[in-house]
Amino acid sequence: MPANTIEVSSKPAAKRNAAQKDKLSAARLLGKWILTIVMLVIAVEMIIPFIWMISTSFKKASDVFNYPVQWIPATFDFKHHINVWSGSDSFITYYLNSLKVTLIPVILAAFLSSLAAYSFAKLEYKGRDAFFLLYISMMMVPNQILFVPKFIMFDWMGIYNTHWALILPQCFSVFGVFLMRQFFVSFPNELIQAAKVDGANHFYIWWKIMLPLAKPVIASFMILDFTWNWNDYENPLIFLNSQKLYTIPLGLNKFVLESNIDYNGMMAAASASIIPIIIVFLLGQRYVVEGVTSSGIKG
Repeated sequence: MPANTIEVSSKPAAKRNAAQKDKLSAARLLGKWILTIVMLVIAVEMIIPFIWMISTSFKKASDVFNYPVQWIPATFDFKHHINVWSGSDSFITYYLNSLKVTLIPVILAAFLSSLAAYSFAKLEYKGRDAFFLLYISMMMVPNQILFVPKFIMFDWMGIYNTHWALILPQCFSVFGVFLMRQFFVSFPNELIQAAKVDGANHFYIWWKIMLPLAKPVIASFMILDFTWNWNDYENPLIFLNSQKLYTIPLGLNKFVLESNIDYNGMMAAASASIIPIIIVFLLGQRYVVEGVTSSGIKG
């Protein structure tokens, strides 16, 4: 067959391949645009109630249900925010209580979870994997099932209606152990063996080698755990009776029940309750992505 015939016959095939590639590229681009629009609509739907809450907290009572909605108040009324933070029933007490029952467990849970995770990932002992599976199976147990056993135990220990009833259980996190163990498993055993040759023990390896490398994972866990503890409503509701011990969720619920027609006050109180969460996520959102990504390198 002549060479020019092969060259001519190959041109239509090349054109068809190029056309197919263009169609695939156009389809992918269209799919990305559709996905972007859908995600944008979902984001707008989620942020509108948040914007309405902030806006309403600065409005006058007569402007709350104006239609069309006035997203930016004509005049900013700070009275409702001042009422939240002043008086005998201010949010300051609830804030201090929430900080106490949130920060202490977060710090201790990060410390203890990293120790347990290192044990499950790098120490060799009989029944390690079986015990790990048994331990993480607790993640499938609903928290509500444990209310009665914990109530009986806390009453026997004498810590019912104290902050210790909230602090002690949260110092041990199954999720934290699982998250950090996944990262430690991905760490090369050769480096640990090299450290042992140099005379390092397991505690030194954990403290000086593993923890510095696991900072993104630990930071992401602490941020997520902080959010959970700060927003926890059920445990304080069950294990706290004294109003002076109330946390932010209980204080907010009390405020809403006592001010069932003061929508401005409700929104001001709700706005005050989310300030720490916003600050924590703005400061640590990079660590959340890095930590969750790095912890999933290897199963």
